[in-house]
Amino acid sequence: MTAADALAYLTAHADPQKAIGMGRYFKTGPGEYGEGDSFLGLTVPQTRAAAKRFQALSLSETEALLHSSHHEARLLALLILVNQYQKGSPQTQEAIFTLYLRSTQYINNWDLIDGTAEYIVGAHLQHTGKQILIDLAHSPDLWRRRIAMLSCFHDIKQGNAAPSFVIIDILKNDSHDLIQKAVGWMLREIGKRCSRAEIVAWLAQDSQYKALPRTTLRYAIEHFTPEERQLYLKGNVVSFHQSGGEI
Repeated sequence: MTAADALAYLTAHADPQKAIGMGRYFKTGPGEYGEGDSFLGLTVPQTRAAAKRFQALSLSETEALLHSSHHEARLLALLILVNQYQKGSPQTQEAIFTLYLRSTQYINNWDLIDGTAEYIVGAHLQHTGKQILIDLAHSPDLWRRRIAMLSCFHDIKQGNAAPSFVIIDILKNDSHDLIQKAVGWMLREIGKRCSRAEIVAWLAQDSQYKALPRTTLRYAIEHFTPEERQLYLKGNVVSFHQSGGEI
């Protein structure tokens, strides 16, 4: 079982017409964030089925697959890595974690990150320091910054928001739409899974909700009531508190 076998399997299930639409959806045009990426036209369920079929692929062959120019091949490689990480020994997990971090140039679209970073990077760093995430968050590379933010989802799902706020504070004024969405998404999940009081307090600190990119704020307050969302979007939260209201 080799990377070539896996790629041949994907190619046999390719849909050129669907690939055209996927290229538009993932912004592969000149100057767009996915510029130059190549699609075969497989659905995510098809790729997940392939991951089960090739789950025993060796680490070296999986790395070779991750270097493919085809988006679905890279997604397949990453799904295999997630499966192997979750079932692997500590030594296997360390090798996969190391491979993931040295391969970020190939983990170069939001879907590749969102379904994998928390399960490998976030899980691996759960009981260790977060300096690696801090370094990723300071990277000039868009995808490394998104990996930093999405890796925090693992801790959030465990009810621990503290590490996430460190990364959020680094990225909260990021100019890229995909980072603004990621930060807002993680803020929303903190409010839902950890503590509503924590997210309300963070937004109110120095009225920083007023300075957040609009995209970030909208994502962060999605789970608030319509009335509460309007207070934040209109910048009236402080006056609401002063009048005796409570969020």
